[in-house]
Amino acid sequence: MKLDEMKSMIREKYASIAVEGLPCCAPSSACCDSGHLAETLSKKVGYADEDLRAVPDGANLGLGCGNPVALASLREGETVLDLGSGAGFDCFLAARQVGPT
Repeated sequence: MKLDEMKSMIREKYASIAVEGLPCCAPSSACCDSGHLAETLSKKVGYADEDLRAVPDGANLGLGCGNPVALASLREGETVLDLGSGAGFDCFLAARQVGPT
């Protein structure tokens, strides 16, 4: 698959989730329990059970490709900018480390 084709496919998947309200990026038959699927996918890319319990319901869409907060060595008082395309899952986790200010 060419890079342009791959980028186009990824854009289409994310757009369909946003526009059509699809519960996940897997085939529809796999989305019967999208919360469970999102949790399973997130664990596979490095999120711990504690991380998954620490965010509001619905924040984990299962769209991530890794756990940047685990690698970032964030400190209290730092500013975090999340340029992701999800529901702020990583921002919720980062906020626990950097604090309210």
